[in-house]
Amino acid sequence: MGPARSAPLTAREAGLVACPGCALLSPQGTADCPRCAARLHSRRPNSLQRVWAWWFAGIIAYIPANIYPMLSTYTLGRRSDDTIISGVIELIALGSWSIAFIVFFASVCIPLMKFAVIGWLVFSVQRGVRDPKSSMHLYEIVEFIGRWSMIDVFVVAILSALVQLGFAAQIAPGPAAACFALSVAFTMLSAQAFDPRLLWDAARTDGNE
Repeated sequence: MGPARSAPLTAREAGLVACPGCALLSPQGTADCPRCAARLHSRRPNSLQRVWAWWFAGIIAYIPANIYPMLSTYTLGRRSDDTIISGVIELIALGSWSIAFIVFFASVCIPLMKFAVIGWLVFSVQRGVRDPKSSMHLYEIVEFIGRWSMIDVFVVAILSALVQLGFAAQIAPGPAAACFALSVAFTMLSAQAFDPRLLWDAARTDGNE
């Protein structure tokens, strides 16, 4: 058998730092990127602490988003409040299975998946990740689907703007809409605070033990 292949040289080991904005490599110690003037860090400072802080804030905001009404409907002077789950159940009862699936997937499945994946990524870094490539794929998926998490808030905003028929019918967003928007924003900030380079650092450290 031939000699064991050494691990590839990282930018940090080569004395370089990559710009988060334009990916230009600069010598370590350079404060700002010479191309786009972005702040340079070999690793984002306090990355995991900021991830956990935004993650817990998102969890706290997500709880009332599922308890309080997302939509309040006023019809002929009568008020009807619907939470996310009750709205999905009503859509199913009306036969709108496809819309119910979209709302449930975007408002329940995606947020819970994002919480689980972000938590697992941070935990894997702290414990020593074994497969950084798979972890990177999960991180990229979370970044990609983040933009679709606001679909519930968009639906409420559109309905509130369109369905205003005076005393006959009115639709107004409930308190859960603001909580859900905050939860999505906090989760996006949590994902953005995560430094994926820590996955490779953890894998190298674990492999050298």
